[in-house]
Amino acid sequence: MLDGIKLEHAGIPAVSIVTQPFIATGQAMAETWGAPDYAFVVTPHPIANLSPAELDARADELTDQVIAFLQQSMDRTRKRE
Repeated sequence: MLDGIKLEHAGIPAVSIVTQPFIATGQAMAETWGAPDYAFVVTPHPIANLSPAELDARADELTDQVIAFLQQSMDRTRKRE
């Protein structure tokens, strides 16, 4: 999460992904680091016990969201230039 926020502050488009139990933590971190409106992709929890094939499938499910968030991130970084 923090990496995504710092990358965006540096003008580099980024997307953070958190699992559902960490939504509040992600929101608090964004606010603490001066990005209260920082949006992130949310995926079901847990992911640590997924097989490689299941993790690949999860990533495939998130692809459209990640692309959309990257586009939004690119738009935000362009506005800062």
